[in-house]
Amino acid sequence: MMTPATAVSNAVLGAGRGAWRWLGGWWQVLFVGAQLAVLTLSPSSWRGHPRAQVLRQIDEAAAPGLPGFTLLMALFNVVVIRIVVVTAFAYGLSQYALDAVVRVLVLELIPLAAALYVAVEYSIAGGSQLYKWRRDGGPQRLRAAGGDPLAHEVLPRVLGAMFAVLLLAALSCVISLVLTYVAVHGFTTAGVASFNRAVGHIFNPAVTLIFGLKTLLFAVAVSLLPVANALRDIEHRPSRTSVELQGLVQMLVLMLGIEIASLVGNYY
Repeated sequence: MMTPATAVSNAVLGAGRGAWRWLGGWWQVLFVGAQLAVLTLSPSSWRGHPRAQVLRQIDEAAAPGLPGFTLLMALFNVVVIRIVVVTAFAYGLSQYALDAVVRVLVLELIPLAAALYVAVEYSIAGGSQLYKWRRDGGPQRLRAAGGDPLAHEVLPRVLGAMFAVLLLAALSCVISLVLTYVAVHGFTTAGVASFNRAVGHIFNPAVTLIFGLKTLLFAVAVSLLPVANALRDIEHRPSRTSVELQGLVQMLVLMLGIEIASLVGNYY
């Protein structure tokens, strides 16, 4: 029969092992990220076969989802812009309509939507493929052939996902601003000057810096975490489904932290 002291000791040991595995997981992410940063800055990663792999992964990550995501975000923007503009006019707050739309859509929702879309459509599935490739002995075969697994398989996936997030976010921001202008001023160029002044007032240097850093960090989180988790050696990991879930949980936690930090920087 287990005594209370033994139960407490086992609970403490279990919590300690869990915390150690948690810290080890994040250390693995940082270590892999540092290695990939060095490879990205290395000229050898942009020659011959590695460069072709990077370009192929960028095409696979960005091209298939570009039309669908663009159309989806355009429809979403039309709905949100219409709701905000009509509500603002109804309450006599028309002067705040543009500010509200740009802050809600461009600053907050679009980077998050682009990151989640790339995560679901590309990076999580890519992490599963990488785990399966690693489990089947792919890195050993590649090393035997004189290749580097990080440079040939991991780096192209990470760069492809990062480029896709940045591209989709930038394109969606442009579409959102155009639709916002049309919703507020209509199909005329008379309001271009006032619209530019209003948007420029919102995107002051501090807000622009925070927006750029947030989008970049979202791209890093979406691209790096599924891959880094697939490279970890975790005991009792029965299938690649657990790889996807662990990478997804880590990614959402990190993205939540980034979003909270950006909100604090913008509004406090």
